[in-house]
Amino acid sequence: MWFKNLLKFRDFSKISNSSRNYTAIASVLEKANVGEFAEVKGWVKNLRVQKELIFADVTDGSSAKRLQIVIPKKLKTDALTYGSSVHITGKLSCSPRGQLELAADSVKVLGECVVADGYPFNPRTTHPPEYIRQFMHLRARTNYISSILRVRNAVTKHIHDFYTSKDYMHVHTPMLTSNDCEGAGEVFKVQPDNEETVKAMMQEGRDRDAIYFGTKTFLTVSGQLHLEAICRGMGNVYTLGPTFRAENSRSRLHLSEFYMLEGEIAFCDNIKDLQSHVEELLKYVFIKTRDTNEADLYSIDKDNKAPLWLDKEFITVTYEEARILLDKKGMSITEEGINKEQELALVDYCNGVPVFVVKWPKNLKSFYMKECEDDPNKVDALDLLTSITGELVGGSLREDNYDKLKSKLPSDSLGWYLELRKFGNIPTGGFGLGLERLLQSLCGVANIKDTLPFPRWPHNCSL
Repeated sequence: MWFKNLLKFRDFSKISNSSRNYTAIASVLEKANVGEFAEVKGWVKNLRVQKELIFADVTDGSSAKRLQIVIPKKLKTDALTYGSSVHITGKLSCSPRGQLELAADSVKVLGECVVADGYPFNPRTTHPPEYIRQFMHLRARTNYISSILRVRNAVTKHIHDFYTSKDYMHVHTPMLTSNDCEGAGEVFKVQPDNEETVKAMMQEGRDRDAIYFGTKTFLTVSGQLHLEAICRGMGNVYTLGPTFRAENSRSRLHLSEFYMLEGEIAFCDNIKDLQSHVEELLKYVFIKTRDTNEADLYSIDKDNKAPLWLDKEFITVTYEEARILLDKKGMSITEEGINKEQELALVDYCNGVPVFVVKWPKNLKSFYMKECEDDPNKVDALDLLTSITGELVGGSLREDNYDKLKSKLPSDSLGWYLELRKFGNIPTGGFGLGLERLLQSLCGVANIKDTLPFPRWPHNCSL
């Protein structure tokens, strides 16, 4: 009761902007009132010097759009250049063309930027992503990367909004784990870097590989198994966090560190229910992001149009049907399964509409996937294929038969996972979705390394 009474005397409406002593440019542009005083801070993206006035385009990262500042020549200093950071006050006005602008009465340069002193970017120049990638610490200054990062922020928010509306619990699964969920061996081993700690523990007779935690420990490749444990006690859950793969690939679709959205649905015993969930999620995120970040998507790719599949049902084919389709195109599947080129060919065959491939051969999928009731050689698994990325989502029903799972368990260390089927077990299904691949598909970004602030891949972890 005392807490409810306290709330009556607190005005939480004042909290939202308490950490910002200026107005975000996105807010100025959205809620502009001509004649009002405004105070902005940001970076100069362009300068145009005329006889009596100087026009500066300023951005602060809050929007893809820039605010035009009209500066009397008497306020110009040599420090005011492209790339410099500024603090500007003045009144909002309307240009002859109807554009909102700020007539400056005070201009203070907070940080100079001498382009000739090694600054890698030039005004009114579109630098290719390969060039920008050389300057990880500065690339957030570019329109291309800043727009992608704003879209990433929006996508993350929309994902949480989607699951909040469906009463899913957000779980923080561990980054340190003793299991290799996928069993591919593409894991990073974790050990102390302090030699004194290592020597002391070695004297206790410990195995060097398990020296700190008492067991081999890795950076996680997936939070799925942990989600399954929580799901079997709390119902529907999801996680969104970093995962790590020690895969020796520097392709446009691979990273050593990336973010995974993983969901686990309680009492799910039908693969179609899992497909419907994934389809609803993707359409929600695409539609919401195109609504909230239209200017950013245009900045990233001016030809980026809403995909034609937003009002269509995703297509479903079985693995066998996919094999037959690819055979007709002269792209025979090998014993290793469907490759990236074949994934993209299937999407192209379906006119760009995302494709679910279901009923996979058991030998191509992980131990935890449930055997199909009508064919024990296949599992109730799905891959969702989209343009640009190929596989975007992988998922399955989980094997809930104790004896079948026991016969397939790859390690005794997963006894706890088997035990979940012993006490009050329920059927569940779940999936993993690569956030960076989702951003590639949404933004039309060719290289996955441009979808996150500081990408890591083999031979690159420079910051």
